Amino acid sequence: MSVVPEYPKLDDTPVSHLPFSPCVKVGQLVFVSGQASVDKTGTIIADGFEGEVRRSIENLRDVLKATGCTLADVVQTRNYVRDADDVPEFNRLYREYFAAPFPARTTITGCLKGLRYEIECIAVARG
Repeated sequence: MSVVPEYPKLDDTPVSHLPFSPCVKVGQLVFVSGQASVDKTGTIIADGFEGEVRRSIENLRDVLKATGCTLADVVQTRNYVRDADDVPEFNRLYREYFAAPFPARTTITGCLKGLRYEIECIAVARG
């Protein structure tokens, strides 16, 4: 059986001016590219750490919704936090969006410029 990648049309999600797809669906797996604190035009919205985390995860939620998924369908996240001192705050905010049993997770610090936070994920589409 051959599985063909799909590139869902995402009308109400932020656009990117960079060369990548916001998400790719392969079978039941949905791979979402990094989502940051940007508005629908792709303009970076600088904010405090909490604001950037919330906007990034809400953008992730919008991309997932366009594929028929929710945050509850996420099985893995990769998180990029600019300042290691923000990790405790990140953990608090993360728990507001993801519940136990939590997705598998990687968190990398000290890796961003111009952003305080970015998130990408893999989800499993139901049905």
